[in-house]
Amino acid sequence: MKIDPADAFIVVDVQNDFCPGGALPVKDGHRVVPMVNRLMPFFERVVFTRDWHPFDHISFDHAPQFVDQSWPAHCVQDTPGAEFPAALRTGLAAAIVSKGVDPDKEAYSGFEGTDLDSRLQRWGIRRLFIAGIATDYCVKHTTLDARRLGYEVVVITDACRAVDVPEGSGAAAFEAMAAAGAMLVTSKDFE
Repeated sequence: MKIDPADAFIVVDVQNDFCPGGALPVKDGHRVVPMVNRLMPFFERVVFTRDWHPFDHISFDHAPQFVDQSWPAHCVQDTPGAEFPAALRTGLAAAIVSKGVDPDKEAYSGFEGTDLDSRLQRWGIRRLFIAGIATDYCVKHTTLDARRLGYEVVVITDACRAVDVPEGSGAAAFEAMAAAGAMLVTSKDFE
């Protein structure tokens, strides 16, 4: 992969609550951390998105069904679960974008209700490389919005992890992203 200054790396929601022991653990969520750390130095611009929910967010449900507006309370603002894992090298970030801050709106995409697009435009970014958690929600929606906004998008599949409820939704998300024009690669393409 040839990376140039018009490229940015978007790291989606690699947060404690989505890793083992978190409020909404995604299977092997922690395994994306070393891959993300290895890939970051390839890029001049790295952006971390994060869920940054108020305590009364609409997505929280006392009997979660693991679907829209029915999730366990997770990534509540200023809590350890909302923090990035200690092993994640966040010091290389050009920006941190907080999403899901409106208590009355579900927000999976890093573009929804944020200034991510305007930042990328200011930096002259044309192509996004995307990795993170969860493939079937925030990675997918960020990718689809990026395509709608006219960005070229490359999804690094082995640096993503899915909720995968129902089973197969992670694979279906990759298919939807490819159908929208995203290129699917693996971290080995950066060696």
